[in-house]
Parts: sequence; structure tokens; C-alpha cells
Amino acid sequence: MKLLKYFLVGFLFGIVLTKSEAVSWYRIYEMFQFQSFHMYGIIGVAVATGVVGVQIIKRNNIKDIDGLPIVIKDKDKGNARYFIGGISFGLGWALVGSCPGPIFILIGAGFMPVVIVLVGALIGTIIYGALKSKLPH
Repeated sequence: MKLLKYFLVGFLFGIVLTKSEAVSWYRIYEMFQFQSFHMYGIIGVAVATGVVGVQIIKRNNIKDIDGLPIVIKDKDKGNARYFIGGISFGLGWALVGSCPGPIFILIGAGFMPVVIVLVGALIGTIIYGALKSKLPH
């Protein structure tokens, strides 16, 4: 039953991203060319929603799906990892024209060349796993 809940949330998230045009290569291109506010607005709403959601979780001791309390640890100090990670994430996003979230949505919508992007993302994850102990954390 839990798996069904996850699929339902993922399905609804896919619909929202598709209808808001957040999976559109053209919208992503416009964002990186600073030609449109559309994607920045979507990202801003997502950040604001996350901030409000985390505050609600922290102040009301919300529990997870298994009934365990949700614990959000503070981030460690350090700027290098955020700059390096942000730059590599942004470069990948700009080169591919897709954030990791919409990869599955685009494949589900029938854009089969995105399978190459998925393979690249998986290879990047494997490389990160292999180099994790050598990176600044």
C-alpha cells in the first residue's frame, strides 16, 4: 500500500511539472539565457514551499509515513562543496537541458533520447560514489 502512495505522489508531481512546462527544454534554455522569469518563478515557489514545509515539520514534530519523528540535521559548515556541487549540477543541467527530476517524466512522455541523459546521470552517480571519500565534505 505504501508503494502505491509513492507512485501516486510521483504521478501527480509529474503532471504538475509537465503542466507548468518545467520539463520543457525551451523553458530551461530561456532560463539560462536570462530571457524569461518562468523557471525562476517555479524554482522560487519550490524554495518557499520547502522553507515553509521544513518549518512546519520542525515546529509541529511531524512524523514520517512509518510514524517515526522526522529529524532534519543542520548542514555542516563549508562553502567549497556547495560551489563545486552547484557549478557541476548547473553545468550538467545547462548542457543537457533537463534537471534530474524531469528525466523520468520526459521518458514517460515518450522522449526516448532522454534515456541517454538518464544513463549519464547514473554514471555520474557511480563516479560520485567512487570519489566520495576524496571530495570535500
